[in-house]
Amino acid sequence: MSDLDQPIKLTSFSHGGGCGCKIAPGVLSEILKKSSGFPVPKELMVGIETADDAAVYKLNDEQALIATTDFFMPIVDDPYDFGRIAATNAISDVYAMGGTPIMALALVGMPINKLPLETIGKITEGGAAVCLEAGIPIAGGHTIDSVEPIYGLVVMGLVHPSKVKRNADARAGDVLILGKPLGVGVLSAALKKDKLDAEGYAAMIANTTKLNKPGKALAQLDGVHALTDVTGFGLLGHLLELARGAGLSAELEMDRIPLLPGVEQLAHEGFFTGASGRNWDAYGHDVELGAGVKETGRILLSDPQTSGGLLVSCDPGSVDEVLALFKRDGFEHAAVIGRMAEGTARVKVA
Repeated sequence: MSDLDQPIKLTSFSHGGGCGCKIAPGVLSEILKKSSGFPVPKELMVGIETADDAAVYKLNDEQALIATTDFFMPIVDDPYDFGRIAATNAISDVYAMGGTPIMALALVGMPINKLPLETIGKITEGGAAVCLEAGIPIAGGHTIDSVEPIYGLVVMGLVHPSKVKRNADARAGDVLILGKPLGVGVLSAALKKDKLDAEGYAAMIANTTKLNKPGKALAQLDGVHALTDVTGFGLLGHLLELARGAGLSAELEMDRIPLLPGVEQLAHEGFFTGASGRNWDAYGHDVELGAGVKETGRILLSDPQTSGGLLVSCDPGSVDEVLALFKRDGFEHAAVIGRMAEGTARVKVA
C-alpha cells in the first residue's frame, strides 16, 4: 500500500499547527531588529513599527489599501475545515484594521507525493468557501511542493484613511472587550492526542471559522480607539503589543474572560501547545499575575489562538454599542475583560 492509499491525518504532517506555528515573540523581535532602516513613504500609514495586524497604504483622501498575509500548517485533520480556518484567520487582519476585504491570493504548499490531490482540493475548497462568505474572490496565488502542508491567503482590503484602527492608539481609562472565547490552542493539543470529543471539536471549528466582520462597523465608532485580533501570541501577547504601542498599562479580570467549553479542565490535564510556553517565556516578565490566578489561567492567557477574536479598546461610553455590534453578528461570548490605565507597559491580571 502506498502513502497515498493510507488514511490521511493532516496534523501528522506538521510539527505545529495553526497560529501555534508562529515564531516566538522574543525570537521574532530579534529577527526584525534590523528591519527598520529602509525608507518609509509618507503614504504608509501602518508598517511594522507596532507589530500591527496589517500594512496600510494611503491611496487618496478617501481610500487606504490594507495588505496582509497569513498561512500555517494544519491544526485539524479534516482538509475542508483546515482550509476554512486558515482563510478565516487571514481575512481577520483586514477586519482588525477596520477595513473591508476586497480580494485574496492563495498560498499553497503541499507534499505532493504524500497527499492525494483530492485532499489538497478540499483544503482549497474550504478556503474558497470562506472567501465567498466574506464576499471576495481568490484572484490568484502561488503553489509549491513542500515537506509540510501549508495553506493561507494574501488578503487586500480598503478603508477610509480616517477610520483606520491601529493597535497603538488605546487611551488611559479605555475598556477592553474581547470578541471570541479563548482556548483554541488547548483544544488543538487535545485533538492531536485524540482526546477531543465531538462537542469540543464542533466548538473549536465554530470559533475558528467565524469571520470577524464586526471590525468594519467598530471602526466607524469614534469611541473605539484601538483594535487588534488575538492570534498566535495569545491574549497576553497581543494585549502587550497594544499596551506598548500606547505607552500604557493593561488590567485584566480573569473571571470575566470568555473561555471555550472544557478548556480549563483540558489545560489542567496537561493539554496545551508548546507555543503557549514559548509565548510566556518571551513576555512573562511583563505580566503580573494575581494570587488568585491559577496555572491553568496562565496557560489560557498565553494560549495561541488560531483565528481568534477581536480585542477592542474603547471609551466607557461606547461599551454598550460595541457589545451590541458583536451580538448583532452572532458573537454571543463578547465580553468586557479589563481596562487600560496610566503606567508602564505591563499587564496585570486579577
